[in-house]
Amino acid sequence: MAQYAMGDALSVISRGLYADHLNGLVTKGTPKNSPTVTSASPPTNPTTVVISDCGDSTHWLKYRASTDQRYGGAGGHRAITAEVQKQSDGAWKVTSFAVRGLGTCGN
Repeated sequence: MAQYAMGDALSVISRGLYADHLNGLVTKGTPKNSPTVTSASPPTNPTTVVISDCGDSTHWLKYRASTDQRYGGAGGHRAITAEVQKQSDGAWKVTSFAVRGLGTCGN
C-alpha cells in the first residue's frame, strides 16, 4: 500500500485491513469507480490534486473467511474524496481521503 498512499491515508488503510484480518473478514467483488479531478494546485504543473467520486460498492462486500457468510450491510453509492500529492520521484500518492455513508451521492 505504501506505493499508493502515505501518512494518514496509509495509516487508515493499513489499520482497516489489519482489523478485517483480525476479525476473519475478507472483501469479495469489484468496486466501480469513476474518479474526476475537482481541483489542482497550483493550476499549472500541479503538485496537489483533489479527486472526487461516487463509488459503487454494490458488488464489493465483506464476508467471514471461515464460513463465506456475508458480513455487514449492503453496498451502494457513496461519496469519496481524496487528496493526492506528487512526490519528489514523480509518483502520486494519496495523502488523505474521506468515504461518506451510503446514499451520499447519486446513481
